[in-house]
Amino acid sequence: MPIIALIVIGAAAGFLATRLMRIEADIPTTMLIGIVGALVGGLILRTLITVMGWLSGFVGAVLGALLVIWIWRTYLKR
Repeated sequence: MPIIALIVIGAAAGFLATRLMRIEADIPTTMLIGIVGALVGGLILRTLITVMGWLSGFVGAVLGALLVIWIWRTYLKR
């Protein structure tokens, strides 16, 4: 089933992409463009989500450290 879904979604994405870019292509080429675009886009999206996940963890750690320093300076150090 995932292969059939990939073909259907790829065909629709290829059709939309060829219309947006104003390219005249036959149906197999349009489907190929859509399927390859879905694979490339999925890879890029997964990479971005992974990097953003690491980055959000780093940002959270920095914010937590800043909070600990603020608490330490405000309440514990006299």
